[in-house]
Amino acid sequence: MRISTRTVCAIVFSLALAPFTLPAQSPLKNQMNKLADGLEKKVVTWRREIHQNPELGNRELQTSAKIAAHLHSLGIEVKTNVAKTGVVGILKGGKPGPVVALRADMDGLPVTERGDLPFKSTVTTEFNGQKTGVMHACGHDSHVAIMMGVAEVLASVKNDLKGTVKFIFQPAEEGPPAGEEGGAQLMVKEGVLENPKVNAIFGLHINSQTEVGTIKYRPGATMAAVDFYSIKVKGKQTHGAAPWSGVDPIVTSSQIVMGLQTIVSRNLAITEYPAVVTVGAVHGGIRQNIIPEEVNMIGTIRSFTPDMQKTIHRRINEIATNISESAGAKADVKIDVMYPVTYNDPALTDQMVPTLEAVAGKDNVIIRPLDTGAEDFSFFQQKVPGFFYFLGGMPKGRKLEDAAPHHTPDFFIDESGFGLGVKSLCHLTVDYMEQWKGAATAGGKKK
Repeated sequence: MRISTRTVCAIVFSLALAPFTLPAQSPLKNQMNKLADGLEKKVVTWRREIHQNPELGNRELQTSAKIAAHLHSLGIEVKTNVAKTGVVGILKGGKPGPVVALRADMDGLPVTERGDLPFKSTVTTEFNGQKTGVMHACGHDSHVAIMMGVAEVLASVKNDLKGTVKFIFQPAEEGPPAGEEGGAQLMVKEGVLENPKVNAIFGLHINSQTEVGTIKYRPGATMAAVDFYSIKVKGKQTHGAAPWSGVDPIVTSSQIVMGLQTIVSRNLAITEYPAVVTVGAVHGGIRQNIIPEEVNMIGTIRSFTPDMQKTIHRRINEIATNISESAGAKADVKIDVMYPVTYNDPALTDQMVPTLEAVAGKDNVIIRPLDTGAEDFSFFQQKVPGFFYFLGGMPKGRKLEDAAPHHTPDFFIDESGFGLGVKSLCHLTVDYMEQWKGAATAGGKKK
């Protein structure tokens, strides 16, 4: 029998796609879906309780106690006080297989809530010397509640799980208090990815500007590396009526601010990746007629490659130092590397996207553009293959411009998207375990 070239190509193409076809809805998945549907009201209740009682990074005492009590009630092995206030649960399945880690962050933000929700936060605190409200203005309350639901679903089917699940409830994703360690970096340092050793890690982030029912992701670089910098410009104080008698650090700092804007526009190949150099604050002077001795400015850097990051660091130093010297002033530049790039392992992403498409519907799973925000989930991804995706939390039909962004007083999440969050994490876990058998997957080779 003669087979045409077109037929051969079609067969080869279909075989190439075979590993990534939509996973079938097995009896186990159907059972998980029913359990998730039955838990929806519970998840919403948990979220509202956590939202009403937000806690800042490394201070999530009530939140972690609530999580630990829930995991204990499910018969899950629990470790507390991990990276200060973190909680880790270990669920051993009934069959051998890989270790899959799931992560949810727990901390709120120093933001005063402005909405009129019946479960609105009225918590106040002092942060960096200022009195402020505390609010879950980034959706971490949703992440915790969703993963508590995932833990309950997977604990209910543990005898059918082909591997182990490690639930990582992480403190201080927004950064620890000044002078303290915290977040994913400290969890990794304390060995959260060991004993048992994690093969792959999954995490989601609710998004107030993505419609409910939609999931967005990106292979490879997804969110930016973030650095913080400070520049201290030291001049010579003098009377404001006689600026020639001193060295003006305010004028010098103004020139530096403008000089920094040329880094992205003139020193980087922005057709490859975007970058951001932002001056966030400038402080100097105390009176109208006094030119001060010193001006301090702080800002943030966002980049997507190590070479780009190095170039930005070098140019900040050169611009601040040389402009200051030309004015007779002196610049002291300090750059703190904070979070690396959030990088979705491409092979793992390709492997798991069909799972999301099966849960949410193929048309509802969308590749998103690069995000110049940052996530400390990236520290986990530096050690093991990871996949981080975004879950819709914007009410259907709402215009994007009407949806308050994250970290703002009017931030709002539609809770009807939580069920998809629970199901997606459950299905990713089970599919990864199922595909592990006899396969060298992106999560590492079977040993």
